[in-house]
Amino acid sequence: MEQSEAWAGNEAEAFAALGDWTRMLLVVRLAKAGQEGELCSIEELSGYVRQQGVKLTRQAVTKHLHRLERGRLVRGEKHGRERLYELDPAGLSAMRGYLEMVSAHWESALGRLKEFVEGQ
Repeated sequence: MEQSEAWAGNEAEAFAALGDWTRMLLVVRLAKAGQEGELCSIEELSGYVRQQGVKLTRQAVTKHLHRLERGRLVRGEKHGRERLYELDPAGLSAMRGYLEMVSAHWESALGRLKEFVEGQ
């Protein structure tokens, strides 16, 4: 099995999860919180999404977070009575690796095309 076939499952789920505007907003907020060493509650994330003009319930935000968790982009853990979320570095690293592999493939293919065209 090629490396790209082995990676296709989780990275496909991650890229699909990022295809939604609300989930992108959640990732942006979690990234900012991570830079500040903070975790975010569902309440905080719901408020942030509403500030951006997206009218969603906490339950809807929770569903979006679960979708991001399936794609290994975020992780949540229980702290007392609430669940706090942060970006998942392992999942983001896997996505970065996948993008680097695809980029290397295209650079190689374009290099071969350039050699072919210039050789004519």
